[in-house]
Amino acid sequence: MPDADAPLPADLLAALANRHSVGPKYLVEPAPSDEEIARAVTIALRAPDHSGLQPFRFVLVGADQRDDLASLFAEGARLRGQSPGEIERARERAHNGPALVALVVRLREGVADVPLREQWVSAGAGLMNFLNALHLMGYGAKTLSGASVDDPPVRDAFCREGESLLCWIVCGTARERPKPRYAADLSAALERWTGA
Repeated sequence: MPDADAPLPADLLAALANRHSVGPKYLVEPAPSDEEIARAVTIALRAPDHSGLQPFRFVLVGADQRDDLASLFAEGARLRGQSPGEIERARERAHNGPALVALVVRLREGVADVPLREQWVSAGAGLMNFLNALHLMGYGAKTLSGASVDDPPVRDAFCREGESLLCWIVCGTARERPKPRYAADLSAALERWTGA
């Protein structure tokens, strides 16, 4: 028997149609719990994944680890030759958002029938599933990248051999209803093929 309290598919579609990125300055506590993050990751794993390579994984940064991450961000900025002020700003970025998750990818070359583009698609789909799950749980989130994902001290702290740090995901409760940054243009995103 169907669950009478479960949202109808139309309600879920309407909710997903209202998902927008929410920047760190608009995110407040409460953050998603560890259990809610794990649930979002479980949904991320439903992304298309040809041959079950699972080319992505999420790394949760604990609240008590932000100072350590700040030191890595500062060291990365220093190695890039940034000014003292820029190094301090890099340090502060480690404290963005109530919750912080890293998305790490591992692409495998030479896998029969699974070109790299399919693996990138899988990682992107996993990220979107993760964001959608958080949204449906009532949280806001945004992906951020920047120079820190390529800084050797940061990369070495998060990545195993053959992996890359793709982005950071900040998440928490939105202070205000999120608004789209760009207008959706369906005509530019969907067209009917007219043939060869």
